[in-house]
This record gives sequence, C-alpha cells and structure tokens, in this order.
Amino acid sequence: MQTLVLGGARSGKSAYAEGLLQEPVVCYLATARRRPGDAEWDARIAAHAARRPSGWRTVEPADLASALRNAGAVPVLIDDIATWLAGELDDAGAWNDQAAISICRARCGELVSAVAACQARLVIVSAEVGLGVVPATHAGRLFRDELGALNAQLAAVCQEVVLVVAGLPLTLR
Repeated sequence: MQTLVLGGARSGKSAYAEGLLQEPVVCYLATARRRPGDAEWDARIAAHAARRPSGWRTVEPADLASALRNAGAVPVLIDDIATWLAGELDDAGAWNDQAAISICRARCGELVSAVAACQARLVIVSAEVGLGVVPATHAGRLFRDELGALNAQLAAVCQEVVLVVAGLPLTLR
C-alpha cells in the first residue's frame, strides 16, 4: 500500500508519516542534500534522524526512483518529495531554463512509475505549497507549480492520501 502524506511547513507531516510505520526495520529514503557550512540545515537533518528508531536504515539516494525500485520488501519512507524536486530542478538548471523543465518532468514521471510499481509498504512525505499566495518570483512560482503537479500525480497512484494541518491528519482518500 502506498500512502502520500501532505502538509505545510512544521505541520507534523513527517512525524505522522513515521508513525504509520511500526515495523522494526524500515528503509528511510532521505532526500535532503547536505549543504557544507549550513549549521541550521544540519540541525534540521539531525533532528529528523534522532526521531527514527534504531532499526531504520537511512539511505540518501542519488536516484530516488532507482532506490525505490531496488528497496525490496522492506517498508519504505520517503521524506520528502519537495526537497527532492528542488534538487532535481537545481541539477537540471531549470530555474532559469524553460527547456530544462522537461528533464525534471521526466524524472518526476520515473518516480511516479516507481511509486506505482512498489510492492512494499510505502509512505511518502511531501509539502503542500499551493494553499498560499502566488509567489512573487519566477523560481517560487515554478517550484509551487511543479510540486503541485507532482503531488497530484503521486496522489493518483497512492491508495491513501492524508493532509496534515496543525498536527491533525485529514484523510483525503
């Protein structure tokens, strides 16, 4: 079963998603890229890692779709899709190159296919960024639009979709 957990910043979406998996062994696919010299970012990553049970294995995959396809039967948690997408947009140079967006969309398509084919218990965390004002910058609008489209594609292939607001889960499907 695939579950998509959406929520805003500091909504409790990651903690909720982690609570869905009670198995002693879980493959945690962490998408946050390390940023040398950014102590605040390192602290955020450390706080997430500290919450995980000792039997959970953390993987920081370069290719998320491939890691998911190779995960086997162990339950998988992906945290989070928004951070992964930002990295994909960076890698493709899509922030300032409209043509490069197709590269990101192809990678998103690969990820959605891997999610749909996943036989293991899968929980995916993603940010919901479309509830606020239209961003003032091109990069902000691009990110919001691409993440919204990807979230919709993931929701279409997941059996369960939950929106976490102020720490409260709302089951959408």
